[in-house]
Amino acid sequence: MKKVRHTHFSRTYCARSEDRKLRSSMEKKKFAVFDVDGTIFRSSLLIQVVNRLIENDVFPASARKVYERDYERWLNREGDYDAYIGAVVQAFVKHLKGVHYSALADAAEEIVEEQWKHVYRYTRDLIKDLEKRGYFILAVSHSPKTVLDKFTPRLGFNKTYGMLYEIGPQDCFTGKVIEEHLILNKASILRRAIEKENLTLAHSIGVGDTESDISFLELVAKPICFNPNLKLYTYAKRMKWDVVVERKDVVYKL
Repeated sequence: MKKVRHTHFSRTYCARSEDRKLRSSMEKKKFAVFDVDGTIFRSSLLIQVVNRLIENDVFPASARKVYERDYERWLNREGDYDAYIGAVVQAFVKHLKGVHYSALADAAEEIVEEQWKHVYRYTRDLIKDLEKRGYFILAVSHSPKTVLDKFTPRLGFNKTYGMLYEIGPQDCFTGKVIEEHLILNKASILRRAIEKENLTLAHSIGVGDTESDISFLELVAKPICFNPNLKLYTYAKRMKWDVVVERKDVVYKL
C-alpha cells in the first residue's frame, strides 16, 4: 500500500509557522524610561565623579572653586540646585580636556562600586517590577555615559543614553561633547530609542524629577513625576500627571 505524502499540508504548516515567527519577531516591546540623577540615584553621579577626580589629583583642587559658592548657597537654601549642578558641569567640562579616558573610567568605577545602592526605594522597586513584567528599561540622563554605563546595568537597565565626550589622540578627552543638541533633548533620544529598539508607546511609563524630563514625560502613556522640583510639580499638576514623593521610609502620592 502506497504511503500518502501530505506535501501541501506540510508546506502550509511550515508557511504558517514561519509567519508566526516573523510576527513574533516584529512584536513591539513595552518600555519604561527613567531619568537617573535625583530619580534613581539619591545624588548626582556627575557631582560624585567630579569630587573623586579632584581627590585622585586628576582635576586640580582649584576646580572646586567653580562650584563651591553655588553649593553653599544651595546647602543653605539660599540658591537653587540648577545653579549648583550647572557650576559642577562647568567645572567638569573645563578640566576634562587632556584627561586620559582611563582616569574618568577609574573614578566612575570607584564611585559606582561604593554608591550604586544609594538609590530611592520607590524607583528601585518599580524597575524590578517592570523587569519582571517584560518591560524594556531605558535610562536617559545628562550625566557622562562613561559613568552611567558602570551604574545602570547593576539595576537592570537594557539601554542607557548619556553625555558622550569626544576622545582624541592617545585616548585623551578633547573637551567637546558629541551631538550635544541631541542628548539635551530627551524626547529626541526617546524617539530614536523607540525606533531603534522596536518599542511601543502603548502602556509606556516615564519617570523624572525636573523640568528637563518634561519632553519625554509628554510622550509616554503614564508619566510619573518623582520627588519633582517646583517647575515640574507645577506642570504635572496642570497636566494631571501622577506625583510621587519618597520621604525617609514613606512613599506617597500627591
